[in-house]
Amino acid sequence: MFEKLAEMIFKDVEHTTEYYIQKYPKRNLKEGARVTRYAPSPTGFQHIGGVFAALIDERIASQSEGIFYLRIEDTDQKREVQGAIEDTIATMHNFGLDFNEGMTGQDTFIGDYGPYRQSQRADIYNTFAKDLLLKGLAYPCFCTPEELTELREMQVANKITPGYYGEYAKFRNITEEEAIKKIENGEKYILRLKSPGNPEKRVEFHDLIKGDISFPENNQDIVLIKGDGLPTYHFAHAIDDFLMRTTDVIRGEEWLASLPIHVQLFEVLGFEAPKYAHIPTIMKQDGGSKRKLSKRKDAEAAVSYYKEVGYPTVTVIEYLLNIVNSTFEVWRAENPKVDYHEFEVLLEKMSKSGALFDLVKLNDVSKDCIAAMKAEDVYANYITWAKEFDEEMYKLVTENEAMTKAIFNIDKEGPKPRKDFAKWDEVKDKVSYFFDELFVKETVEQIELPKGVTLESAKDVIEVYKNEFNFNAESQEAWFEDLKEIGLRLGYCANRKDFKANPEQYKGMISDVAGAVRSALTHRTNSPDIYTIMHIIGEDKVRSRFEKFLSL
Repeated sequence: MFEKLAEMIFKDVEHTTEYYIQKYPKRNLKEGARVTRYAPSPTGFQHIGGVFAALIDERIASQSEGIFYLRIEDTDQKREVQGAIEDTIATMHNFGLDFNEGMTGQDTFIGDYGPYRQSQRADIYNTFAKDLLLKGLAYPCFCTPEELTELREMQVANKITPGYYGEYAKFRNITEEEAIKKIENGEKYILRLKSPGNPEKRVEFHDLIKGDISFPENNQDIVLIKGDGLPTYHFAHAIDDFLMRTTDVIRGEEWLASLPIHVQLFEVLGFEAPKYAHIPTIMKQDGGSKRKLSKRKDAEAAVSYYKEVGYPTVTVIEYLLNIVNSTFEVWRAENPKVDYHEFEVLLEKMSKSGALFDLVKLNDVSKDCIAAMKAEDVYANYITWAKEFDEEMYKLVTENEAMTKAIFNIDKEGPKPRKDFAKWDEVKDKVSYFFDELFVKETVEQIELPKGVTLESAKDVIEVYKNEFNFNAESQEAWFEDLKEIGLRLGYCANRKDFKANPEQYKGMISDVAGAVRSALTHRTNSPDIYTIMHIIGEDKVRSRFEKFLSL
């Protein structure tokens, strides 16, 4: 229909649409294998919502023995941020979300369906745009931004559905001769779809998460190729998802409104559409209401936050899996030592509404994950974090490796391991008293004492205890019996009923004696059991700390 115009606009197009369809054939995968993509725009650094989406993509592909690939959608080049592509790749690798195909750097990729960067696929888009022009399904539009603004203002004022369509599409029925003349005169133009849609008709569609949905056909003459020669997101994604043989497009629910356009594009291009799954937006509880997690307001929105404060990446992934499928929590409880990759993600079991992101819940999940780690793994993870974010602790911990591993191993091997840390920036405060270099910096004001115990009464206990305690007691029980016997002689009560009945007859409870010892050794009222602490720091340090406590 527009042969001369098509040759004029797309004079550099060398191939036919059939050439590309044959160049990128159907993938040779086993039946049921799914092909998914993570397709961010390089307009900023990674948001936790991106990790959430990529995790779902990766699990759906991997558990079906399919393909998970990275495509960079950079058709809006004015907004591109330097380093964003590398940040995306590094972030996903850090979270164990490695791609089978796609971009590996700024201009490099692996895979047979590339390039995987849209700005490098202009020839492909132009070939399909030329084909639509030849078929009368596209046309050049010469409207200026001012004309489009004026049109929209008129439509809004007259309560008409705004947009460029039907009788409001000024150049919809332009002749070839008129278009050629305008182009020869140097007038700027874009290429639009000549939409065959009728909004009176409805399209029935099955979303893999939302279920069956229905929407009016699209009648807007959307832009296909912009004035800079690059395609719009709508046009490029339809061509790329078909040629890259994507089976499942998993994306945020904010794209649900674009579904009528995308379904129509697949139809006019003659492509089989992929399946779509629109994942819920990550929300945050804010007072009495929920709102979208915000890069501007919420530190936890940025992926960098999790690294800086020291959440192990596996704990973030496990928390996100709780959001993906609520059944994960039960599965994890039943399979405490099984790798999370064994859990099957099911799109149909995802929440249809907003996914609530809760840092308190993340901390609970993270504590469980760290508690389940072996002491050696906790140590390795911690020094990796400390090397970058806490130089003082990195030095102390690596110089005292055996002691640190013993600290991390406290109550690890029992049926209920301790859950001391949710993230690595909490470690220093929790274990500082083990290290003399940090312990000696603490002042008298920082020393915690049991309720009802004064510094002087605690010193009275230590004055006797330091000379009589048996460091080499055969067991924790034997050690406590010694402490109890010393406490009884000092006038402390071992029986709570007796103490409550006659409190004036006693200085306090045996627990106060233990508390005095704990305060002298740790300056804390809450810590692992004293016997374990004493054996980790050693007899010499124990005696030295008792003396220092008495000198306060």
